Amino acid sequence: IEKTRYEIEHDHKVWEVDVFYGPNSGLIVAEIELKSENEQLTLPDWAATEVTDDVRYYNSNLSTNPYCNWGK
Repeated sequence: IEKTRYEIEHDHKVWEVDVFYGPNSGLIVAEIELKSENEQLTLPDWAATEVTDDVRYYNSNLSTNPYCNWGK
């Protein structure tokens, strides 16, 4: 997996944003660690779709089924 990780602060919380390259080029994934699943969260304007439960986005799956193959 080729990616660059950025840390971006939003609403006093730090988001980890991964920009992927190679076969996963075009994919950008943001994640945040919360103290509990009930913690209040304000999504940044640049956050679009919730993918927490979508196994395609796991690094282990991106290595065997890269983003470039998803439309095929």
